[in-house]
This record gives sequence, structure tokens and C-alpha cells, in this order.
Amino acid sequence: MAARHPKASGAALRLLWRVALPDRDDAIRAAIWLVIAGLLEAVGPILGKRFIDDYLVPRIADVPMIVALIAGAFACTALASVLRYRQLLRLARLSTRSVQRLREEVYGHVLRMPMRFFDRAIAGQLVSRITNDTEAVKQLYTQVLFEILVGLTVLFGVVVAMLWLDWRLMLIVLLLVPATIAIVWGYERLSAAAVARTRELRSDINAQMAEAIAGMSVLQAAGAVAHFADRFRRTNDAHYEARGRILRANAWLLRPALDLVNILLICVIVIAVGTQQVHVVEVGLLYAFIAYVARVIEPLIQITTQFAVLQQSIVAAARVDVLLHESAEAPWPDRGQLRSGRIDIDGVTFGYDASAPVLHDVSLAIPAGGFVGIVGHTGSGKSTLLALLLRFYAPQRGRIAYDGIPIGDLDEAHFRAQVGLVPQEPLLVAGTVRENIDMGRGLPAERIEAAARAAHAAGFIGRLERGFDTPLGEGGARLSAGQKQLVAIARALAGQPAVLYLDEATSRIDSETERAVQAALAGLGGGTTIVAIAHRLSTIRAADLIVVLNHGRIAERGTHEELMALPDGIYQRLYLLQQYDEPEVERGEG
Repeated sequence: MAARHPKASGAALRLLWRVALPDRDDAIRAAIWLVIAGLLEAVGPILGKRFIDDYLVPRIADVPMIVALIAGAFACTALASVLRYRQLLRLARLSTRSVQRLREEVYGHVLRMPMRFFDRAIAGQLVSRITNDTEAVKQLYTQVLFEILVGLTVLFGVVVAMLWLDWRLMLIVLLLVPATIAIVWGYERLSAAAVARTRELRSDINAQMAEAIAGMSVLQAAGAVAHFADRFRRTNDAHYEARGRILRANAWLLRPALDLVNILLICVIVIAVGTQQVHVVEVGLLYAFIAYVARVIEPLIQITTQFAVLQQSIVAAARVDVLLHESAEAPWPDRGQLRSGRIDIDGVTFGYDASAPVLHDVSLAIPAGGFVGIVGHTGSGKSTLLALLLRFYAPQRGRIAYDGIPIGDLDEAHFRAQVGLVPQEPLLVAGTVRENIDMGRGLPAERIEAAARAAHAAGFIGRLERGFDTPLGEGGARLSAGQKQLVAIARALAGQPAVLYLDEATSRIDSETERAVQAALAGLGGGTTIVAIAHRLSTIRAADLIVVLNHGRIAERGTHEELMALPDGIYQRLYLLQQYDEPEVERGEG
């Protein structure tokens, strides 16, 4: 497991230190207060020793002095409690701010990841990294760090007090330290793998739940509910078994083992004092050291019982650190800006696996303001070409340029603002209609409403109870598939892009609405470069140029009339099949 590797654990600790560094002043103050609290707590047994040896054993009834000793012990305990309370508040603030920074950093990093990362990523596991793992890190600050720091400061105060009283008895008490180290070492050896496995299985549980909820209609329609429930049960059983191994290690090696060491150590001290093998001691001194044994063993127990949580926090931090070290999209150099929308594709070859190209030596010139349609059978490379044009991937060979500027040299923010996309599966967020069209760009209301009218979405939006301010629910649950697509088209048009890409944009709307969208696209003619990937060929019939891809190569190009005139052409067959609505017409994207 990665988290067991010393380098992984070291990287996790460095991450935890880095996110807490801005609040180091709180940590320093908390540490100072803890040291003072630890010293104050160590004063109690010394005052008890003084009471026993000076007043109780010799039966001296010095009431003012006895009251002063009792009041002193009470005051030290009360002040130590107040300092602990203040320290806990500071640690709580430190942990909340640290985890907030970490969660925002991880989320922002994921947003900047290239598309090739999401090709292999599982959404539920990413959500688990951003939520569950960062929350486990929070436990390190609020629970583990607090207990460990408190325990260490108490130990510090006790050791100082014992050294002042009798250094030989102190050495006997300090035998607890190597015993505790041995117990913790054994615990780590038995439980580390199970802790890491538990975190992985928790991510798998989240992933399977997200996957099932997202595809519930498909699961129920396919009768696959029992299969997915059984798969979830097996994962959950594996998680239960891993947790069981951790609990068994806790039960054997933490509190019970240390309690046994505690009893043995008290016996050793009593025997040593009783047989005078150390030296003759006072009754009060014996009381003080028995009290200190309890004060030593309790922090050690607290520290070791937190070790399981510490391991889980380190594992979680290591998982987050691995994600943060995934290569994000490099910042784009600010060398040029897209102006007119001319696109040049020169000899582009690309494959998701470089040894198996999807596109082969594709070259195409799209003039500014032109309307180009791209068609082809499933798997022909249409969506792959679109992904390259959107700079989700870089070609292995060849060049893509906008207005003569290589795509990699364009300013990123300007490029994204000037390129619109209407995907086959529209993404709608849990917000209002207005928010879904605007998408955080701060567009004026007039521009949003004009885009809705251009996309022929204003009609159904006006029938909603609150119009553009109507909440749509998660994923736009209140809208039909066609209405979602119209909102996505309005979103793209609202940006007034220089280049507009449509990826099966009319696949979910009826023929009447499709004609309205075609009219809207015609209204953009000359001012916006339009590239439409289409299965419904009626969408691109009026295109200036239609390109037919076949097995990753350009097989045909021309206008609708020119391609229909080709004898036994691919485009002609596709068009005729759609006209006759043959069942073998495939829907989907390559």
C-alpha cells in the first residue's frame, strides 16, 4: 500500500504541514499553553506529597497551610483546564481552515486536470478524495493532534516533576516509554495494510453508489438490480473484514496491553520501595510516584488509542497528495488570441494509445464564418477530432491552428470565451434557468434572454412558474431531454462565440424544433464559424462543406449535392438509410 511506504507517509505529513502553515501562530500559542498546562498538572502530586509528609503523617494540624495546599492544587487544575480549552478552540480553528484550504486546492486541481485523466478516473472515487479523505485529515487536527499534544505535554510536566523528586524512581517509571513504542510498532505492523485497504474500499463503495444512482433507470430496465446489489454487498463485506482486522488489533495491542504494563510497573515500584532496593523513601514520595505512574500511563493510552485514527489520517492525506501530484493542465502562454475563427488542421494523427491511432493524417481548412458538417459511422473518429479542436488532447503528429496561431499558443481564458460547445449530453447544474445559461460568466439579462430566443427555448421557459429564475433541480430534472438541449444551445449562443461546435446537438429534439435551431444557426452565418458533428444529416444539409470520416481518415468531402452525386458514396448510403429509417442505422458517436 502506498500509505505504508515511508516516502508516501513523509509526503502526507509534508502536505499536512503545508496546509496548516498559514495558521502557525495559532499552533505556536496552543503549544505554549499546552506546556504550561502540563507543568501545572504535574504540580498536584507534589502538593499532595507535601501534605502527606509534612502534615498528615506527623499529624500536624496547620489549617491555613493545608487549605493553601488544597487551594493551590485546585487552582493549578482549574488553570490547566482553562488553557486546554483555549488550546482546543485554536486547534479547531486551525483544522477547519486547513481542511478548507486543502479541499479547495484539491477541487481546483481536479478542475484543471486534462481530459486524459478523466478517461480513467472514477467519479465516485474522486468525490471520496475531495470529501471523505479531506474530512479524515480534519480528524488529525481536531482529535489526534489534540490528544497527542496533550499527552506529550503531560508527560513533559510529569518527567520534570519526577526528576526533581527522585531521578531513580523516575527511571523505573520511564520504562513505560519503550514498552509503549514496542506496542505501537506491533500495532502498525498488524493494522497498516488493513487501514489503507479500508480507505480504498470506502472509495469503491462511494463509486458504486454514484454509478448506480446515475444509471438507475438503465439498471431497473435491464433487470440488473440484483447483480449490482450483489456487487455492492461483496465490496461492503470486504470493507467490513478490513475494519474487523483493525478492531482486533486495537483490542489486543492498545488499551489492554498498556493497562497490563501499568499494573506491572506499579508492582515494581511498590516492591522496590518496600524492600528498600532503591532507597528509603517517604510515604508522600511513594504517593506522588504512584500518582505519576497513572498520569504517565493515561497519556500513553490516549496517544496509542489515537494511533488508529492517525494511521487513517495519514493514509487519507497520502491519497490526497497522490491526486495533487497528478499532472494538471499546464498554463497556456499568452501569445495570441482567436479573432475571426479560421481553423487549419494539418496532417493530424492521434490515438488515446499512441500505438493505436484513431485519426490518421487528417487535414482540413475551415474558413472563418464557414459552416462545416462532420459525419461518419460510429467509431470513425468524429468525437476524437472534436476533442482535439477543443484542446482536450494534443495530437501526436500534425498541427491545429486558429487564425494561423497554434492552438497551444492561444490564451486559455480568451480561447474558452470565444469557443462554444453544445454537447450531445447537455450538462445542467442544480440552479435556475438563468444560471444554467450564464454559467458564471456574469452575462447581462438581455443577452441571456436573447440567446434563449435564438435557441427557441424562450417559449417553454416562459411557461415555467418563475421563468428564467425557475430552479431546475439536479441535472435539470424538471426539463425534458429536448428542453435540456435547447438550454445548452442557448448557453453556447449567449457567449457570442467566434467558433461554435455542435456534437449531435439536435439528437434529442423533434423535427420542428430542429428546423428552428437550423434557422438560428443560419442567422449566425458569416459571423460565427460552425462545426457540427451530426448523426441526423438533415442538421448539416445546408453546410458549406460536409466531411465524411471513415476509420479515422477523410473519405469524402463536398456539399450535400456533391456527395449525393458520388456513386455508392458513404454519405449517400447514410443519407438514404436515414430517409428510409432502416433499423441498422446506428445512433451514437465514434
